Amino acid sequence: MQASLAVLGGVLGALAWWETGDSLWLAGAVVLVANWPYTLLGIMPTNRRLIATAPDSADAATRSLLERWGRLHAVRSVLGTIATVLFLMAALRIGR
Repeated sequence: MQASLAVLGGVLGALAWWETGDSLWLAGAVVLVANWPYTLLGIMPTNRRLIATAPDSADAATRSLLERWGRLHAVRSVLGTIATVLFLMAALRIGR
């Protein structure tokens, strides 16, 4: 669901930029869609290693991977927050 919402938000942000010419809409769209390549390149390798770990063989290295995954996921949350702030800033400009 996150992926489809990121695409939808990116498309709508790009359309808002096209209609208004306000670069904040485009910046928000780009940051929102940036979650896709970040997830594929940054998070998926860690996901694959975690999924490949049998529960009974989890050890300190597995915990380290889980902690790494948490930090990587936090970056996705930050990207979403930045996109939201950019969209809000663009929306507030419309009212002026």
